[in-house]
Amino acid sequence: MTDSVAEETLGKKIRKRRRAIDMTLQQVADRVGLSIGFLSQIERGASTPSLASLCNIAEALGTSIDTFVKPPQQSGTVSRHGKREAFSLGDTRRTYEFLGAAFPDAKLHPTLVRRPPGHVSEIMHNKGEDFVYVLEGSMLLEIDGERHILNKGDSLHFQSHLPHRSATLGTETTLELWIRTQPLFP
Repeated sequence: MTDSVAEETLGKKIRKRRRAIDMTLQQVADRVGLSIGFLSQIERGASTPSLASLCNIAEALGTSIDTFVKPPQQSGTVSRHGKREAFSLGDTRRTYEFLGAAFPDAKLHPTLVRRPPGHVSEIMHNKGEDFVYVLEGSMLLEIDGERHILNKGDSLHFQSHLPHRSATLGTETTLELWIRTQPLFP
């Protein structure tokens, strides 16, 4: 027998959870600071949220991110190039690789992020601090209305509760090292 039913999409999982707990798009939007229109696009599969926004959506829906995305397998204290599991949230041109093994009470959560040319994130905010180092390409990072252009070798450290968004610049994929203090998966 062939599998005629596609795997449930991220957006459908979010909508299913939201409806199961009887929340409106407006209520979720108010809790996470995203527009109703953007949340609707996510639920319909027309847009994908950033990993940080997905974490906030999960929290607003009273669950954890692993309800919507299978956490990548991590083991040991060493993360080997070519052996890490990359994942995406629907747009396979934007990928994430966790670099640190998850252990109880870890304070730092390093992630490699690859984003295609023309990618623009939503405005987001989260708990803790973020540090980004650009390994390849160029990006615009706007934090609380202040715009910063970061090129290969540039970095920026900021408090994540401030509204922020990013965009790739130029014609090449960016490779960014992000280190956060807020864990994404439990």
